[in-house]
Amino acid sequence: MEVLGLTAGFLVSLGLVPQILRIWGLRDAQEISLPFNLLSLGGTALWLTYGLVQGLLSVIVWNGVNCILYLILLSVKLKYGMGRASLPHSSEPSSQS
Repeated sequence: MEVLGLTAGFLVSLGLVPQILRIWGLRDAQEISLPFNLLSLGGTALWLTYGLVQGLLSVIVWNGVNCILYLILLSVKLKYGMGRASLPHSSEPSSQS
């Protein structure tokens, strides 16, 4: 059964990677909700704690990985959270004519 837990954890963790890469590439994290990220990080940290208390390898490994991924997601959200909203729009008239 541990193989099933390790496989499930791998797939869940893998699901975060494309989102992180997308934000990193676009340098825009407006589409990511800060409350979602904070709640997911908190829940994952609690699952990690549960796994440590119970000695459940698959819960420990993949929730540890997910905590790291959510911390990365949180850092890019904080870094790129303003995204394009802070940049001037190209449709505005230019002062150089």
